[in-house]
Amino acid sequence: MPIYPLARNADDITHNLQQVRHCMAQACLRVGRATDSVRLLPVSKTVDLERLRAAHQAGCLELGENKVQEAHGKAQTLSELQDLRWILIGHLQTNKVRHAVQFASEFQALDSLRLAEELDRRLQQVGRGLPVMVQVNTSGEDSKYGLPPDQVASFLQALRPFHSLQVTGLMTLAMLSSETQAVRQCFRRLRLLRDQLREQAPAGMSLEHLSMGMSGDYELAIEEGATVVRVGQAIFGARTIPDSHYWPEHDKENLHV
Repeated sequence: MPIYPLARNADDITHNLQQVRHCMAQACLRVGRATDSVRLLPVSKTVDLERLRAAHQAGCLELGENKVQEAHGKAQTLSELQDLRWILIGHLQTNKVRHAVQFASEFQALDSLRLAEELDRRLQQVGRGLPVMVQVNTSGEDSKYGLPPDQVASFLQALRPFHSLQVTGLMTLAMLSSETQAVRQCFRRLRLLRDQLREQAPAGMSLEHLSMGMSGDYELAIEEGATVVRVGQAIFGARTIPDSHYWPEHDKENLHV
């Protein structure tokens, strides 16, 4: 895993964004894709407010966050940045949905009917819809959230009554491995699943997007068809909080943590 130096100001972030976008464009060219066919979602979990303002100054108009409370606090404090969109990309507990619908512009980690029902109920209360992606566990690891691939088709059918949820695609996290082919297979599995599901998805579910790939593997993800890559450390620098902080064993459904 590369060592990512801390981006301290707008100039540092601008430089890193340019580097990431260059690598994204090269990955697109390698497989014959248009260089503008992939959306870069900067991931700002654990990034402090001063550097988030610097990121906005550097041109970041949307930020991905994993934890609702952290994201909600940032959205409230930075409310003067009215063109800044907040994208939830981590597991969402049902008891946090009421906060999420207040600020989230998109949710990329839908993985249960209970959560879908609560999201739909809260969204109807505030009179809005929400673009969502269904999270799929393509690696089969217990440390990952998401539906098993063979359950996604029936899950999409079960989402039909929830009219506030606008299903736009699928999301996954690849296994953390030095074996390139093992990582690539996770991304390929999601693309093939999406292509298969398009033939039977309910009306109104475009399944256009594949959100996959992070700082260490986004080029592989692009080569396998990603339309959204979620990049944090390559833009903002290394995090001091380990990724295990966001794994299932740390989740307490009934606690406000």
